[in-house]
Amino acid sequence: MFYYLYLRLYPQFHVFNLFHYITFRTAYASLTALLLSLISGPWLIGKLKAFQIGQYIRADGPQAHQSKAGTPTMGGVLIVLCIVVPTLLWSDLANFYVWLTVCTTLAFGAIGFWDDYQKIRRRQNLGLTARGKFWLQILVSFVFGIILIFLSARGFYSTTLTFPFVKRLRPDFLISHFLANSWTYPLAFLPFLLFVVIVLVGSSNAVNLTDGLDGLAIGCVLICALALTVLTYVSGHAVFSQYLDVEHLPRVGELTIFCGSMAGSSLGFLWYNAYPAEIFMGDVGSLALGGALATVAVETKQELLLPFIGGIFVVEALSVILQVSSFKLRHKRIFRMAPLHHHFELGGWKESKIIARFWIAALVFALLALSTLKLR
Repeated sequence: MFYYLYLRLYPQFHVFNLFHYITFRTAYASLTALLLSLISGPWLIGKLKAFQIGQYIRADGPQAHQSKAGTPTMGGVLIVLCIVVPTLLWSDLANFYVWLTVCTTLAFGAIGFWDDYQKIRRRQNLGLTARGKFWLQILVSFVFGIILIFLSARGFYSTTLTFPFVKRLRPDFLISHFLANSWTYPLAFLPFLLFVVIVLVGSSNAVNLTDGLDGLAIGCVLICALALTVLTYVSGHAVFSQYLDVEHLPRVGELTIFCGSMAGSSLGFLWYNAYPAEIFMGDVGSLALGGALATVAVETKQELLLPFIGGIFVVEALSVILQVSSFKLRHKRIFRMAPLHHHFELGGWKESKIIARFWIAALVFALLALSTLKLR
């Protein structure tokens, strides 16, 4: 909306030239998201308490968590709104990447919202079935991939894969020789679609698994969002992208504003979600945030950097995979409890110490990912 004011009023009022700069709009989108979250937080917490929308704690979880039962949940609605509203206020709404990212985030958030709603309705920590939630995530990711293929056909996107440390290695997921035959034509896009589904579904579930301690997931998302803010700005900047040997994608520059809004919204929500939490994000928040991080990574061709940026999420997801696999194959557990933060919790670490140390590790992962820009 403010970018539209720049287009309309700049000829008469040169002060509106500020709205032309992505850095200016990103900074104010972040502040807008932060203020919206801080102002709306108490109101939402009060409403959730009034409607008795509280967290149900699973019986097989750490016993120390039973005291958290009844804490208002579904705070992810606030997170998503505080991302979407500033993005629409400060970004160029003619940019299709903005709308694609916003819609994908809302779609993942809708899956989480329905899951949270089922938990509240049933009054237990069981919402959608794991299979049902998984297939819905695949559907959203598949549609997102299809849209990217259409953008690729028009020259607005590339289906190639960028490797962080190898400049000239850029394999294409598109199987070109399948395009010549109408029978095999759909198969040409299958590897790309499969890759997109793995990235988005994996990221959304990894953030969801990490959301087990007060402020843990949202603090890590904040760090990841800041890292992606830098990457999207570099990718959209002609000079910086050339200097750092990053693929120049001029249209994704507007996603810097989306990432800035995500950082501001996360910081504002952390104010109320920090230990001891006054509100939980629920699946509506964790699935939306995980999907948003992956969506931006795919659009900016930083898919292989995403596991480094969100290293904590990868470690948490791997701990669950290893635990389940070990128990099924060997009937033995590797960790006291999975995800990994519960392992340390049962080992005697205080919750606040686990959170702080995981944040530090998340920051290290993000800095390592950003360092690859110069290493190229």
